[in-house]
Amino acid sequence: MAAVRVEEVLAAAAQEQHRPRSVQVEKELELEFDLGNLLALDPNPPPAAALRGAGPRRESQLRALARDNAQLLAARLWELPAERADGAAGPLVARLPEPAFRLPREKPPPRPRPPTRWEQFARLKGIRRRKRTSLVWDEQAKEWRRRWGYRRAGGDPARAWLAEVPAGADPEEDQLAKLRRAKRERVARNELNRLRNLARAHRSAAAAPLHPTGHQSRQELGLVARVARVSTASLGRFQPRLPKEPAEPPSRDGGKKRRFGPLLGDLAAERGRQLELLRGMSSKKPALDITRAVNKQLREEDAEAAAAKGKKRAQRGKRGRRQQQRPGKRSGGGGKKGGAARRQQQRPAGGGGRRKKA
Repeated sequence: MAAVRVEEVLAAAAQEQHRPRSVQVEKELELEFDLGNLLALDPNPPPAAALRGAGPRRESQLRALARDNAQLLAARLWELPAERADGAAGPLVARLPEPAFRLPREKPPPRPRPPTRWEQFARLKGIRRRKRTSLVWDEQAKEWRRRWGYRRAGGDPARAWLAEVPAGADPEEDQLAKLRRAKRERVARNELNRLRNLARAHRSAAAAPLHPTGHQSRQELGLVARVARVSTASLGRFQPRLPKEPAEPPSRDGGKKRRFGPLLGDLAAERGRQLELLRGMSSKKPALDITRAVNKQLREEDAEAAAAKGKKRAQRGKRGRRQQQRPGKRSGGGGKKGGAARRQQQRPAGGGGRRKKA
């Protein structure tokens, strides 16, 4: 018997492993297929070696069994009628039949929502709901822009660099200035209508005409703010009678606040302030009052000297009180003899000592 080399056996095993398997799979019992759910049920019992123990051999046998069943399922899918999805160059897809196996479900499927009255009417009249997007293509800017608001498509006519002169208009008239003026009037009209609505809700007099610059007085703005705070404009209506607003608490800052004049006001007063400023700048009088500055410096020095003198006097008085409270030496002798002499002097003359028995 010829000897078999180990290298040849390993090479044959590797070649057998890498060789593609056949698409023909033989089974003792036919598999049950549910192509609607892409399901294949194998009634054949698995080999005993695949159920015994746990190791690489068991894993390889289970993988081979799964491969054979998947091959049979793919072969059944190729038997279904197929068509191209997107024309001749699209992928090839197959039409799956209706599912036959009922998969378990945790909860029942949701019931379809009944159509509303508007949906029924729209279906009857053939009305289709079309949602308008917020972006549109701007031909001038060659980009997508918002339909409304800032930097909208088409741009603001008042900001355009070119304006068309309408037929019958004066060719010398500035159309760009006309567009800007119309926009200012439109903004002012909207603001006036808003103030009138607030004034009507507050049952007060009609709003005053707008300022040329659009700025209102502080009193009018305060009234508008109070009305807007207690009104119900957010609900789409106004109260016929507004509740009495509580008095505002006094301000903590009792000082006088700075008040700035309006941008457009009395030109004569503004001219007077400017002339007064120029008159002060061009005056030969020094900006610093030397006499007043010297007097202020002298007063400060006198105040510092008086404070230092008072401090020294207070320290001297405090030192004297401490010396008075300290016990000093008394005249008349010291020690026991001095004490006896003092006691004898304090004794009454009539004899206050003890009486001796005869």
